[in-house]
Amino acid sequence: MASTYNNPEYPYRRSPDQNATEPVHHAVVIVGGGPAGLAAAMDLALHGVDSVVLDDNNTVSIGSRAICIAKRTLEICDRYGCAQPMIDKGVIWKHGRVYFGEEQIYEFDLLPEQHHKIPAFINLQQYYFEEYMVNRCMEIPQIDLRWLHKVSEVSTDANRTEIVVETQEGPYRLSCDYLLVADGANSPIRESLGLESKGQIFEDRFLIADIVMEADFPAERRFWFNAPFHPNQSTLLHKQADNVWRIDFQLGWDADPEEEKKIENIRPRVEAMLGKEQKWELEWASVYTFRCRKMDSYIHNRVIFMGDAAHQVSPFGARGANGALQGVENLCWKLAALLDGRAPTSLLFTYDTERQHGARENILHSTRATDFMTPKNSMTCVFRDAVLGLARDYPFARSLVNSGRLSVPCTYEETPLNTLDSDHFADRMRPGSACADAPVRSNKGDEWLLERLGNSFTVLFYGELAASAQQPLNDAVMNLAREGHRIGTLRVRPRGEEARNEHEVVDCEGVLAQRYDLQPGTTYLIRPDQHVCARWRKLAPDAVVQAVQRALGQHLAQEQVA
Repeated sequence: MASTYNNPEYPYRRSPDQNATEPVHHAVVIVGGGPAGLAAAMDLALHGVDSVVLDDNNTVSIGSRAICIAKRTLEICDRYGCAQPMIDKGVIWKHGRVYFGEEQIYEFDLLPEQHHKIPAFINLQQYYFEEYMVNRCMEIPQIDLRWLHKVSEVSTDANRTEIVVETQEGPYRLSCDYLLVADGANSPIRESLGLESKGQIFEDRFLIADIVMEADFPAERRFWFNAPFHPNQSTLLHKQADNVWRIDFQLGWDADPEEEKKIENIRPRVEAMLGKEQKWELEWASVYTFRCRKMDSYIHNRVIFMGDAAHQVSPFGARGANGALQGVENLCWKLAALLDGRAPTSLLFTYDTERQHGARENILHSTRATDFMTPKNSMTCVFRDAVLGLARDYPFARSLVNSGRLSVPCTYEETPLNTLDSDHFADRMRPGSACADAPVRSNKGDEWLLERLGNSFTVLFYGELAASAQQPLNDAVMNLAREGHRIGTLRVRPRGEEARNEHEVVDCEGVLAQRYDLQPGTTYLIRPDQHVCARWRKLAPDAVVQAVQRALGQHLAQEQVA
């Protein structure tokens, strides 16, 4: 097989914790050095929380695995300081085409509007994605990353968790306030605690063939139903970094996984698609089955599950790793607020409620895509083919075609942390929405809105506030800051004006006002994970304090006491 990547090997290092006679205590221990675990360590560090990351291996992903990295994931990684090498290395794309047989039935653009810092998607092999995350973690002093340290035992109760860690020098014990578990879809820790991930296995198999070739195919998503080179089955083509091309071939449930991974069986499929004259080499192959499942609760005493350990979806739609990082950013600001004494325990449990919603949404989209791609009987096959036949000429039919609804930011619309609208707004940036980016200009030069929002609560307002609101807002922010809350203000000035201080930006292209439906005096409260939690046309004196308290779950603690 060809190889375009050499896996780094990270050294085992003895920790001083291994010299202790009693378990050394840490606030947070993270199990798993994959995307979710590494992201959690970086996110917690942004909030000033130290963590220990334990991984039983000493390298990054073997094989390309997840390759489609969504805009929202890259925006999260941009906060962590590791997005740019991903974008530089990855294949940027936003365009896709869908075929039925030989005929293109429609095409789509995932980011038709301008003025975004981050592209709609990049294709980047998971090993690069993880490597850049590891590199960033190694730069952050709050992260203690330990390779070849395997968690073998976990005991937990309502107050703390203890673990046994196996190493080449023998075992040692740790205790922690919270154990974050990101040890994969088959999570040994989940199993050892007697917990389940429940769901559905779809009776179909798909072959991934990553091939290395020089080709001038466009960098876009190309999906075939009933491909002429792969009759009665679907096929997907994506370009990755290093001239590696991902081909997914639908195989059917009766396919033998071990036989299908052999080069002598892969070669005829690829040659039928590309032609015998096209030169290529196989880099990696895998056969997988769709699984959609999740835990009933991601929190078990002081153990919190993340990523595939908590929920698993089929690959079509790129909702696995992308959903995992949305879950991490949801969890970590809440955990930091709890550890700092700024929020009650009830806030932490909203990670479960909000991300259960996110998982249900991802599983629903994945299930529908799988049902459409692999009809279960003759009638659903007739329906599917009729939709595909109509999609070329009729837009209504295109909305029914499902080759995998691609990952988008989750909107926490029904969370108890939102302050409901009392004024009329456009629907786009309603409470619960992930913030949209926009170019802005500060007194330092050109910037982007998401860079300025950072990872604290932000009160964003447009133009001038009424005199009756400005001083109460200043007092509220100062009082909240004195209480230890991380909060700031950001005034947005209209296009054509100038930013007068470090707490102001100018809507230099006019798109921020459009995306957020801003009018003079419009005010937003943004959570530390850059989701909207409140907005007002006219700011009342106590509104910000009440909305921050609600976003921190104070009312939930009061309801529990009552």
